[in-house]
Amino acid sequence: MLGIDRHAARFTFTAVLVVLLLYVIYLIRSTLFIFILALLFAYLLSPLVNALDRVLPVSRTRTPALALSYVIFVGFAVLFGIEIGTRVVAQATKLSKDLPSRVTTWVNTPGPSSTFNDIKAKVVERVDVDKWSNDVLSELPQAGMKILAVASNLVYVVIIPVLAFFFLKDGRAIREHLLDVVEAGPRRALLDDVLADIHLLLAHYMRALFLLSLAAFGAYSIFFAITGMPYGILLAAVGCLLEFIPMIGPLTASLSILLIAVVAQSHVLAVVIFLVAYRMFQDYILSPHLMEQGVELHPLLVLFGVFAGAEIAGIAGTFLSVPVLALVRIIYVRIRKARLGSRMVAAPTVTL
Repeated sequence: MLGIDRHAARFTFTAVLVVLLLYVIYLIRSTLFIFILALLFAYLLSPLVNALDRVLPVSRTRTPALALSYVIFVGFAVLFGIEIGTRVVAQATKLSKDLPSRVTTWVNTPGPSSTFNDIKAKVVERVDVDKWSNDVLSELPQAGMKILAVASNLVYVVIIPVLAFFFLKDGRAIREHLLDVVEAGPRRALLDDVLADIHLLLAHYMRALFLLSLAAFGAYSIFFAITGMPYGILLAAVGCLLEFIPMIGPLTASLSILLIAVVAQSHVLAVVIFLVAYRMFQDYILSPHLMEQGVELHPLLVLFGVFAGAEIAGIAGTFLSVPVLALVRIIYVRIRKARLGSRMVAAPTVTL
């Protein structure tokens, strides 16, 4: 009537809605991140809750299994904090005191060859080693205060487990309510398939990530204990935590461990061989076995997601980059399959 094309108007209206939705997501990103962490935490506890739900007497709700799961989790967390956390803090304090003297000793100690000595001399010439070690020491307390501030934040300590409790308790009902929004038909079937794939993705990803971090902590701890590597529990804990950041985290952990080994002059060659061997074992055997379902992304896409996530949301963005990219891939694949299926159904059949 006014010379406006309906298809163009519909496309413009959809684009505006998408932009507004992205803007709202950006505004509530902190709250959204808390709910995402709670959802991932729920997927982490889900196997324990399901196992206890099958063992406990028949109940109309999963509340008894959930309560017992939380008791077990809190018990293990307290035990881990007492046995490992205290040693990590003690070794971090010792490292902060020993680092300047160890750096000075490393600078003044001649290397095994003239080539190594020349390289070390160039490094010392270009980098003010004393200033660097002092800068590292000055940053450690600030980093520690930030970690303590996050750990002591009521939101992360209390709200996330509470939200995870409701996700575990009412997850099936939430899924049914989402399906009820769409009328029965191809779109409802598509939404059902997408939700099933997302459930499989998050379940496999979180369990694989947790097992990979435990494997890294165990392997590092055993190797450092055998070789007598100083600050072994601290370095193993750092490697364990950095496993949660795709690709960049393990690389940062390896470089940090190698740097400490060089400065401490402790089995440098053995550490290099171990790091290379373990990364090959984890990247080509353990990780593909644990993530054989759900996450199927090219390494270049993962790297892009990690860097893009870091620019958008910092550490939180790097942590969520892989599941977000995998989620986008799932939606794309399901929509593409649905369109191909509808075209095949609509295609006329030729009879001879």
